[in-house]
Amino acid sequence: PNGKLLVSASEDKTVRLWNIGSGAPLQTLKGHTGVVRAVAFSPDGKLLASASGDKTVRLWDVGSGAPLQTLKEHRASGTAVAFSPNGKLLASASGDRTVKLWNAGSGVLLRTLKGHKDWVRAVAFSPNGKLLASASDDKTVRLWNAGSGAPLRTLK
Repeated sequence: PNGKLLVSASEDKTVRLWNIGSGAPLQTLKGHTGVVRAVAFSPDGKLLASASGDKTVRLWDVGSGAPLQTLKEHRASGTAVAFSPNGKLLASASGDRTVKLWNAGSGVLLRTLKGHKDWVRAVAFSPNGKLLASASDDKTVRLWNAGSGAPLRTLK
């Protein structure tokens, strides 16, 4: 978010932070036991989320690289993560055909969004944080009310 750091996900089960200016690696975050498929910074740049083939989403402290939470509610490989614009919510997508909404501060699962018929590959919040979009291998994009989790529309 500050334009100084880059984060990468890796098949070697790690997350790496890089200095954009120099291209130098700064930290390697270890803890996942499967391929890391997706990463996202919180809007304030203090947190990092990673989704893995080990069926977990992990939250990390960007400054120290310390693991903060391991979120374990998915039944299949994690494929995508996104923070809401205010940083209070975290959405995670999975091969279990669901999207999970978490309290980004506490790691508490708030709700599970169901409706896709295949792997969910991407999630994104609207700029005002009121809507959440999820894209799936079922060839649909679903729009959800980010606050209530209510389905709003399915784009085919």
